[in-house]
Amino acid sequence: MKKDAKVVIVGGGIYGCSLLYHLTKRGWRDVVLVEKNELTAGSTWHAAGLCTNFAHHLTIMRMRNHSVRLYRDVLEKETGQPTGFTTSGALRMTRLPERMDEFRQVAQMGRWIDVDFQIISPPELKEIYPLVETEGLIGAIYEPQDGYTDPTQTTNALARGARSGGAEIYRHTAVTTIAAKPDGRWRVTTENGDINCDMVVNAAGTWAREIGEMVGLDLPIVPMLHQYMVTDRIGAYAELERTLPIIRDPEESWYVRPERDGAILGTYEKEAVPWSIDGVPPEFGMELLPGDLERMSGIAAQAMDRIPSLADAGIKEIVNGPITFTPDANALIGPAPGLPGFWIMAGTSMGVMEGGGAGKFLADWMVDGEPGVDMSILDPRRFGPFADWAYRVERAEEAFGNQFAIHFPGEELPAGRPRKKTPVYDRLADRGAFFGVRFGWERANFFGADGTQPEQGLSFRRTHVFEHVRREVAAVTDHAGVIDLSGFAKFQVCGKDAEAFLNALLANRVPGKSGRIALCHALSQRGGIVAEFTVTRMSDETFYLCSAAAQQIHDREWLLGHVSGGQDLHIMDITEETAILGLQGPRARDILAKVTDADLGNEAFPWLSQRDIQIAGRNVRALRVSYGGELGYEFHMPMDAQLAVYDALKEADPGLADFGFFALDTMRLEKGYLGFGADISIETTPWEAGLDAFIKLDRGDFMGRDALMAQGEKGLSTKLVCLRIESKDRDAMGNEAVLDDGGRTVGIVSSGGYGHRVQASLALAYVEPGCAAHGTALAVLLLGQPHPAKVIPAPAFDPDGARMRG
Repeated sequence: MKKDAKVVIVGGGIYGCSLLYHLTKRGWRDVVLVEKNELTAGSTWHAAGLCTNFAHHLTIMRMRNHSVRLYRDVLEKETGQPTGFTTSGALRMTRLPERMDEFRQVAQMGRWIDVDFQIISPPELKEIYPLVETEGLIGAIYEPQDGYTDPTQTTNALARGARSGGAEIYRHTAVTTIAAKPDGRWRVTTENGDINCDMVVNAAGTWAREIGEMVGLDLPIVPMLHQYMVTDRIGAYAELERTLPIIRDPEESWYVRPERDGAILGTYEKEAVPWSIDGVPPEFGMELLPGDLERMSGIAAQAMDRIPSLADAGIKEIVNGPITFTPDANALIGPAPGLPGFWIMAGTSMGVMEGGGAGKFLADWMVDGEPGVDMSILDPRRFGPFADWAYRVERAEEAFGNQFAIHFPGEELPAGRPRKKTPVYDRLADRGAFFGVRFGWERANFFGADGTQPEQGLSFRRTHVFEHVRREVAAVTDHAGVIDLSGFAKFQVCGKDAEAFLNALLANRVPGKSGRIALCHALSQRGGIVAEFTVTRMSDETFYLCSAAAQQIHDREWLLGHVSGGQDLHIMDITEETAILGLQGPRARDILAKVTDADLGNEAFPWLSQRDIQIAGRNVRALRVSYGGELGYEFHMPMDAQLAVYDALKEADPGLADFGFFALDTMRLEKGYLGFGADISIETTPWEAGLDAFIKLDRGDFMGRDALMAQGEKGLSTKLVCLRIESKDRDAMGNEAVLDDGGRTVGIVSSGGYGHRVQASLALAYVEPGCAAHGTALAVLLLGQPHPAKVIPAPAFDPDGARMRG
C-alpha cells in the first residue's frame, strides 16, 4: 500500500469511484481510494439504479445529465466494462393541475441545457405505456433519454477507468483515524497502514458521519430505510417484446422500472423510518434489513390499480436498506468547514442518479481550486450549528416523505423550526407574519392583513400572496415600512493591514474615508463572483462587511483563507450577536427624526454613508442604504437592542408598516439590484452581470483582475438584461427559457416577479449579446407558454435614484 498520495478518498461506493475516475481524467494520478469492504458496499449495491434528468435546480439537473451521458455513452466504450445502462425513457403522470405546472417548469429549464422533456396527454401516455390505466389522469411528462443502470457494474466501470488512469484502490482497508499534520497535510490511518496526503475526501456514504467525527465534523446526515419489491415474471410485460419506460406516480409516491421479465416497484412512505441515527454498526456492509411488506403495501396496492398487470406477479424479494438524507435532501459536496484540504462527498439519497456528475463537479473543484458551476445548493457549508441532531432527523424524515411532493417556488417546510429567532420574532408573529427561513434564521416573508396569520399560498401562478405583497409595497412606497434583516452575514475586519487585505481581494475599491459605504465583489481567479459584500469603513483600520445569509460560513472561510502570516489583521464573525432593522419609504427620515437627536439632513448624513446614533437609549450603527430603492436606512445593533429600537420606531409613527422579504424582493427587482445566488454567482462575471461601475481595473491587482481583463478583450457570450413580460396570472421565477422571435433559446431567466410600483411583470435574464439591446422583442416561457417580452432599461423604477437620495 502506498505511504504517500495527493488525495485519499474514503469510501468505495459510486460517489467515491466516480470522483477517483474524474480526478484521473483531470490528470491527477497520485490518487487512492480506500474501502473497508467491497466496492459498492453500503447503499450503492442495493440501489434501484434509476437515472433521470428531472430536477428542480439547474445544478442538480446538470449533474444528473452528466451521469446519464457518462453511463450510457462513455464508460463501456472506454473501459470495456459494461454498465448495464438501458435507455428506457421515463414517465411521470399526474391528476393535479399544479403538478402539470411543475412539469412545465422543469421542462422549460431543461431547454437551456438541451434536455428533451415532453409534456404529453393521457392518450399519448397510454401509447407509450400500454399497460397503464389513465382514468383520472390529466397528463404526464416524458423523459426519453432517462433510463436505469446496474449500480455494481457502473461502479466497477468507474473503478476500472480510474485504475487505467493511474489510481489505486485498496479494498478491505478500514480507516481507523484521520489526523491533520503540522505541515498542513493529512494522515489517514488504516488497519493496513498509514497514508500521508494533501487532501482527504469523505465519500463514506452510510458511514460518512462516523468518518466526519474522526476530524471533529458533525455532518447532518441521517440514514433512512427505503424499500422496493422485485417481482416474478409478468406475462403482459414479456408479451410486449420491448422495454417499457420507468413510470412514476408522484401523487401516490411510487415508481416502477423493468427488471428482466418482471418489475421493480419502489415506494416512499409518508411515515419515514430513520435507521441507526446514533451510529451505523461498523460491521454493516452488504447486508439488508428484513422487508416490511405491511409498510409499503398500501402504496403498492395503488400502483397495482394503476398498472393492473403488476397484481398478477408474485414477489420475488423485498429489498430494504438504508439510504442517506440531509435536511434538504441534497447531497453534501464540497470543502469541509474549517478543515483546509478535507472534502465531503456524501449525504446523497440519489447516489447512482447523481454519482457521475457529482464526481465530475467535485473533481473540477479540487483541481481548479474553484467549482465550474454554482455549487451552493450542495456546498456542505450551507448548514451551520443550527442543524443539530433533532433538526436533522426531523428534516430528513420530512424530506423522505416529500420525495415526490410538488416543490413549489417559495415553499417553506415546517420540520425542525424555529431554530434561530431574533428578538422581534414574537412581535412580527403577532402582526401576522408568515415566516421563511435562511441559514436557520426565521424571517418574515409577508404579512397577513390586519394581523391575521396568512396561509402560505403555494402555486406556480399568482396566489393570494400577490395581494399581501402589493399592500406592503404600497405602504413602503407611500409612507414607510420596517423589516427585520438580521440574518445577513456580518464580519469585522480590522488591523493595520485591513485596507490592503480587502483591496487585494475585492474588485471595487474599499471606501477611502471613515463612514463611507461601497458595494464590493469578491471574484474567483477565473472572474466568477464568489461573494458580494456591503463594505463600511468604520475607522482607519476597521471595516464592517455584510453579505448573504446563506453565505455566512462560505464567506467567513473565504476571508480567513486569504490571510497570510505576518499580517496585522483580525477577522471576526459577528453575525449571531448583531441584529439589523431596515427602515424604508418617503417618511423614513421623518420617523427616524422622532427617535434620535442626530442630524439626518443630506449634508450631514448622505446616501451611502454611516453614522453612529442613539435610538431608545441604545447605540445603533446607522447605514444610509436601501435595497428597495426608497429613502432608507439600516440599523445595525447588538441583538439585545433590537426590540427596543423596533418598538420605538413603531410608537413614533402608528402608520409605519411591517413588510417582508417578498415585498423587498419585488422592489429590488424593479431597481435592477441583483440577488446573490440567483442573478450572480461563481458562474457569472461582473461584466456579464452589468456591474461595470463596481469594478476598478485601474487601481492595481486584485483577485480575478486578469480574467476580467481577458474577458473584456475577448468579448461576452452572455449579458444580463431586464425584461418586461406580458402576463396576466403568472410571473417568471428563475430558470425559464428566453426565446428569440424565431423560437430559438437565447437565454435564461435568473430571477423574476411582479413589480407593483411599475405594474408590470419583470425578469432579469442572461441572453446572447445580440439580444441585449433595449427594445429587443423576445419571449419567456412561462409554464410552457411563450409570453412576449421586451428588453427595457434598468432600473425600471426611479431610474435616476432620486427617491433613495432624497
